[in-house]
Amino acid sequence: MSLAVGLMSGTSLDGIDAALIDSDGDAEVRPVAFDSHPYDPAFRARLRALLGGRAAAPELAGEIAAVELALTERHTAAVRGLLATAGAAPGEIAVVGFHGQTLLHAPEVRRTWQIGDGALLAQQLGIPVVNDFRSADVAAGGEGAPFAPLFHQALIASTLPDPSERPVAVLNLGGVGNVTWIGSASQPPIAFDTGPGNALIDDWCAKHAALTCDLDGALALAGRADAAALAVLMSHPYFARPAPKSLDRDAFDPAAVSGLSVSDGAATLTEFTAASVAAALPLLPSPPRRWLVTGGGRKNPAIMLALRARLGAAVESLEAVGWDGDALEAQAFAYLALRSRAGLPLSLPTTTGVALPTAGGQLHLPEI
Repeated sequence: MSLAVGLMSGTSLDGIDAALIDSDGDAEVRPVAFDSHPYDPAFRARLRALLGGRAAAPELAGEIAAVELALTERHTAAVRGLLATAGAAPGEIAVVGFHGQTLLHAPEVRRTWQIGDGALLAQQLGIPVVNDFRSADVAAGGEGAPFAPLFHQALIASTLPDPSERPVAVLNLGGVGNVTWIGSASQPPIAFDTGPGNALIDDWCAKHAALTCDLDGALALAGRADAAALAVLMSHPYFARPAPKSLDRDAFDPAAVSGLSVSDGAATLTEFTAASVAAALPLLPSPPRRWLVTGGGRKNPAIMLALRARLGAAVESLEAVGWDGDALEAQAFAYLALRSRAGLPLSLPTTTGVALPTAGGQLHLPEI
């Protein structure tokens, strides 16, 4: 067992999640501490301006370098704050798993790009750092996402050991939605991105209501989903693709809701998130008995209501089985960093579509 820190800055662009776990990188995982560090609005806007194809523009190279430095320094502060909270010294930490911020995810052209200076983070902390988790998978023909399923499998095995409680689906609703299906102990996990999570809703709220998100689902609950707009959104070819599959944050064009009121637009985009999850059911080996929801989407009552109406099974937040849904993604990258250092696979054919179980990550050692 070793102490490891995981850092996650997701597609929702809300900030840095930092988690400390004690784990063997295999079957044993014990949460130790968790902290969250929101981005200020100005920095969030700078990140948002770099996403997708815009990041490849030559004139943005200087801004990308400046943002990467600022991002790394914020992660350094997040780790130091977490260790202070936990009463742990840097010398006690085996490794830091540094996901970085995804600017572009395009596995169809063998490209995934996360910024974040792993070497600088290792030097500033005096702790080994693993970053660049997804590139090896994408280079080997995988989707490069989702990347938490092996961690989900380990937690389900320890938390719900009774086979009669399975299959279980772990649904992560960050900026993008992804699902991990976990069956019997002999079955590998099945995973893929389901569609939008919170990103379209957040962007709608920022543009039309000067809000960072639809807090408590208030806008959606006050509106009514537009069936015609939803049908246009669900006609996207992504939903006809077989799994495994993955998405970029900005894969969907929200133009179908552009003529709706603020509340009806929020309601329609909320329904889009739920409908895309329901569209995943035919791609799973069998219907889950229970859906455990993590990420920011679990805090949105409108999303949870829409999921319950469509999935025909119990839909609960991850806290129902004793996990911290805010900490889960950061914990996963601490776990994956330990696996990376041990040379263990981070992805499987059933989770990313890679041909063989694939290790990955780039190790940075601090200079002594």
